[in-house]
Amino acid sequence: MDTTTRTFIPHPRQPAASAADPFASSFATSYAGVVAFLAVANEGSFSRASDRLGIGRSAVSRNVQKLEAQLDARLFHRTTRNTSLTREGELFYENCQPGVARIVQALEDMRELRKGPPRGHLRIHSTPGFGRKIVAPLLRGFHAQYPEITLELLLNDHPADFTVDRIDVSFRDGLMEDSEIVARQLIPMQTTVCASPAYVQAYGVPRHIDELATHCCINFREASGRVREWEFKVDGLARGCQPPAQHTFNDMDLILQAVLDGRGIAQLPAYQVCDLLRDGQLVSCLAQYAPDDGGHYLCYPSRKHLPARIRVFIDYMTEHTRALDLECLSSMAGLSILCDEP
Repeated sequence: MDTTTRTFIPHPRQPAASAADPFASSFATSYAGVVAFLAVANEGSFSRASDRLGIGRSAVSRNVQKLEAQLDARLFHRTTRNTSLTREGELFYENCQPGVARIVQALEDMRELRKGPPRGHLRIHSTPGFGRKIVAPLLRGFHAQYPEITLELLLNDHPADFTVDRIDVSFRDGLMEDSEIVARQLIPMQTTVCASPAYVQAYGVPRHIDELATHCCINFREASGRVREWEFKVDGLARGCQPPAQHTFNDMDLILQAVLDGRGIAQLPAYQVCDLLRDGQLVSCLAQYAPDDGGHYLCYPSRKHLPARIRVFIDYMTEHTRALDLECLSSMAGLSILCDEP
C-alpha cells in the first residue's frame, strides 16, 4: 500500500469517523477528493497532479474516484493519452473556483499580516484608571505610526477574557493567574496615600496606619462589589486595612477628584498622581509604609504566531510607557517626611 494515502485513512486503533460523525467522514473524503480533482483539472494529467501534490498517482486516482462516487457523477474522461473534464466536471470545477479563490486570498492575507505592513483591528482591554491616564494618550502616536491598524479600547475593572471578549492585549495591575497568558511588566505598581494641601491644613495627616480611622477616608469599590483594602508594609510584613469611609466610589478618577477637592484622603496609584505630587496639588503621607511593587503588566495570549499588529503594539506601548516619568517614590518619600513633621 502506498503510505502517502494514510492521511485519508482512520487510525487503526480508533473508530472510523463515519461511525461517530458522518459529517466528519464525508468532509474528509470530499476535501481529499476536491484537492485531487482540482490538481488534475489544472494540470490536465493524473501524473502531473501527483507531482504537484507530492503524493502517488494511485492516491490521486483513488481520491478522485471516491469523490465521483460521493457525487454520483463522472468528472473526467480518461484515455491512455488524454484526461479531460466531463460536462459535470466542468460544472463542478466552475462552482469550486470561488471557494478556491477565497482560500488563496485568505492565505495571502495571512502572509501579509505576518510579513507586510502591520494592519487589521486591535482590541485592547485596560482598567479604567490606567487606560485613561496611560494607554489612551499613547494611542494617537501609535495610530500615526501604524495608520492601517484600527483600535478599540475597552475600559473595565473585570479581568480580561481573551477568548470570549476577543481581546488581543490587556493592561493589568499585577500578574494574571492563567499560566497560558504572557505577562510583560511595563512599570512598577506603586501606591501612596494622598491628601490635598487644604485637607492637610484643616485636618493634618496620619503618621501611622492606625490613625487612618480618625481621618476622612475615600474607598474604592471594585467591579466584583468588594471594597478594596488599603495595602501597606509594616516591619517587613504586608498588612491590609479597610478604614471607615466618608465616601466610596467605583471609579479612580472620581476618587482623585474628591481628594483634590479636599473631601478626604485616599490610597491612589502613583501613575495617577505623580504630576500632582510634583506640582504641589497633592501631598503624600505614610510613604514609609508603602507596599511592595505589584507591577503593571501588558498581557497577551501567546508568544507564538503573533500577528504583526499585536507585535508592534506590544513593542510600542512597552517603550513609550517606560519612557514616562511615573516612578515617584523619592518624591513621595520627601513630601511624606514634610507632612509627618509635628
